[in-house]
Amino acid sequence: MINKRTVLIQFRSFLFIIFGSVIYALAYDLFLIPHNIVPGGITGVAMILNRYLSTPIGMVTIILNIPIFLLGAKIIGRGYTIKSIIAVFLSSSLIDFFIYVLPLKSVTDNKILAALYGGIMLGIGLGIVFRGQASTGGTDIIGQIVNRYSNFSTGNSILIVDFVIISAAGLAFANIESALYGYLTLFFSTKIIDLVLEGISYTRAAFIISDKEDLISKQILSKLNRGVTQLQGIGAYSKTARDVLYVVIAKRQVRDLVNLIREIDPNAFVVITDVYEVLGKGFQTRVPNLPHELMKLR
Repeated sequence: MINKRTVLIQFRSFLFIIFGSVIYALAYDLFLIPHNIVPGGITGVAMILNRYLSTPIGMVTIILNIPIFLLGAKIIGRGYTIKSIIAVFLSSSLIDFFIYVLPLKSVTDNKILAALYGGIMLGIGLGIVFRGQASTGGTDIIGQIVNRYSNFSTGNSILIVDFVIISAAGLAFANIESALYGYLTLFFSTKIIDLVLEGISYTRAAFIISDKEDLISKQILSKLNRGVTQLQGIGAYSKTARDVLYVVIAKRQVRDLVNLIREIDPNAFVVITDVYEVLGKGFQTRVPNLPHELMKLR
């Protein structure tokens, strides 16, 4: 039995798909298509065909995605594929809707602004669709497959695949500038995709190596009210065993942590990194806890 929470999560997922598809389509119709900026993907291929054959961009996008979905269904799963089919049909149909039924004009005559804001809007739309556990097809599916089986992020995976498509588009249009604008759009869209999926780093993690690790850990516990983990480390050159302190803190506490360490041990070696998600006491998670029933639907 699928419980009520699972139904609500699925409903929210479809809202993400709808909202993201609208933004995705508007990015093309308001910025990219009027300026012939190809940002890669199957829709980019459809734009090239539209330039020479005057074929509807949205309809061609749907047709070209059919074999990709056949591949995606086998690799990713039925639930994901069904949602993605809905997303690609909705987003592609909206592209043609805003061209032929409710024509929209470009909001700018400046091609650089079109490439910039088109990329930002495209990334927001794609990121929201991805958060709905779906894809707009084409290289998005390929990007998520690469992300699942490698250390590449979804945005960077799409970046690699679309780079080839944009280069081919530049050759097809015989216009190097078109390709350059396409690269610019792709860069911003992939960065925004990762931002929407991962969020802005809201915490920091610190690795601390010091001869006064006990005193530092006690001060962190008492003054910053943060837990500290002692890790066992061995110097690669000296082969000397050392304790490494690991602590996760809020962004506003970074300066307090640095000052605290400097007061105790000015020679301490400290590395501070971004953290995008923390699960555990003292931190509020931003990722919903998906029930087991929902994971099986994928």
